[in-house]
Amino acid sequence: MITTNDFRNGMTIELDGTLYNILYFQHVKPGKGGAFVRSRLRNLKTGAVIERTFRAGEKVELAVLDKRKMQYLYREGTHFHFMDMETYEQMTLEEEELGEAARFLKEDTVVDMPLYEGRPIGVELPTFVELEVTETSPGVKGDTVSGGSKPAVLETGAVVQVPLFIEEGNRIKVDTRSGEYVERVS
Repeated sequence: MITTNDFRNGMTIELDGTLYNILYFQHVKPGKGGAFVRSRLRNLKTGAVIERTFRAGEKVELAVLDKRKMQYLYREGTHFHFMDMETYEQMTLEEEELGEAARFLKEDTVVDMPLYEGRPIGVELPTFVELEVTETSPGVKGDTVSGGSKPAVLETGAVVQVPLFIEEGNRIKVDTRSGEYVERVS
């Protein structure tokens, strides 16, 4: 148990049997009445973001997460198979449990998998991944770095906006937090 005075961004807490990640919090001391803590929380199961206000000093349950290095092996329908890098034990997650991370998972990618009471609650991808462009409209002579963008399908099936000079077969770096193109990789 912790109190709202111990809140930190990124901390994981349990409310009513559901895990939440603290995205933002602010201690508020109005001139009249008791102090309170305003917070923005992300539901780790659904990804939904909620706003919640706590009384100052209110006790909440701290969720202790165990993080393991896992290697993504392969996809079978909506099942994604991972292997623990230390014990070689295999684990399967459903596509909806992965959320947006499923778009950027490439075989052999090593991810951090937070576990709560032995159950996986998603994956944390590396900040940047390098993926190959498998489909995009052809570049036109005279296309420049600053001249607009076009959609490109990556080897994982994700679609990102890329500059006009990117062609099929190019490798690009993508920011997994925003899903945006960063740069072409040689």
